[in-house]
Amino acid sequence: MRSPVTDFIANPTSHDFNALALSVFAYQFEHNAPYQRFCLTRDKTPATVTDWHEIPAVPTVAFKELDLTCGPPEKIFLTSGTTRGQEKRGRHLVPDLTLYHASALAHFAACILPDQRHLRMLALIPSPDTRPQSSLTQMAAWVMAAWGAPGSAYFIDLTGVHIEAFAEAVARAQQEGTPVCILAITSALVAFFDWCEANGGQFALPGGSRIMDTGGNKGLGRPISRQGFLRSCWKYLKVAGYYCVNEYGMTEMASQFYDNVLYNRFRRSNEPRYKIAPPWVRTLVVDPETLEEVPAGQPGILRHFDLANCGSVMAIQTDDVGYLVGDGFEITGRVPGAEARGCALVLEEILGSKA
Repeated sequence: MRSPVTDFIANPTSHDFNALALSVFAYQFEHNAPYQRFCLTRDKTPATVTDWHEIPAVPTVAFKELDLTCGPPEKIFLTSGTTRGQEKRGRHLVPDLTLYHASALAHFAACILPDQRHLRMLALIPSPDTRPQSSLTQMAAWVMAAWGAPGSAYFIDLTGVHIEAFAEAVARAQQEGTPVCILAITSALVAFFDWCEANGGQFALPGGSRIMDTGGNKGLGRPISRQGFLRSCWKYLKVAGYYCVNEYGMTEMASQFYDNVLYNRFRRSNEPRYKIAPPWVRTLVVDPETLEEVPAGQPGILRHFDLANCGSVMAIQTDDVGYLVGDGFEITGRVPGAEARGCALVLEEILGSKA
């Protein structure tokens, strides 16, 4: 089953999404026993499902209780611990990292590197040896290996977040006239902005520099609006908003979503900022009570269908609230009562381990 999905990622015109999604569903129904049981309770089988919209979506909480995989895992990714503790963490068992790797690199290139540049990458993200079971650190490691120029480095490890070393690296890039790509947990970059405010730090990164941030305001740092974050990127780094791209990803998914701003800039498009998916992913917004689709623009909870999840479960029901816009979607929050999660909580774990 992997080969046609790999082909689709490399060339999205090579297959029809609906036909391929139905094939992936049939494969997962046959090889993923817990998922098959889940589908049967809903009277959904490959014989009765005729459109990708009908494929049963597994709630993310199921990844805490079940091994949802079609084969022995090559790697297991764990969700970040929550503020309630780490006794229950979601597990994404990935039988083959090939699709994960292909998906992560292809959409990153489209949304962060549309100019196909190799850049020095400064990562306010934990190094892979610090968080070996984090999907974020795995994605960052692949990205840095593929496109990181000399001088690329991590600034979070088991000893903490190294803000001053990061500031020195930013200053060095400015002095050398070397554009950089900053990969950061949002709240870690906010901590850097706070350091700049306290220490009179203001930098002017060379043209072509860009920022990819991920996560939210939980964990280290202070709450900040998106517009406030973008203003700080300009104030302290001289990186314009259209070079600042927010990433949204989930441990349970092999693919990621990104703001469309840099992608649009290189296509000379003036569409408003929102999240866009790669061609091998579809997103629905559903009513939290009925789980039925809602019209574009109406808020609901996000449901993703990711063909790169071929080896586990393609259809994922999230607790994220958002709405469809253009050819993508925007996120507005979480379902009330849903536990905190995400990349920002990685920082809480690292800082907690020092206590």
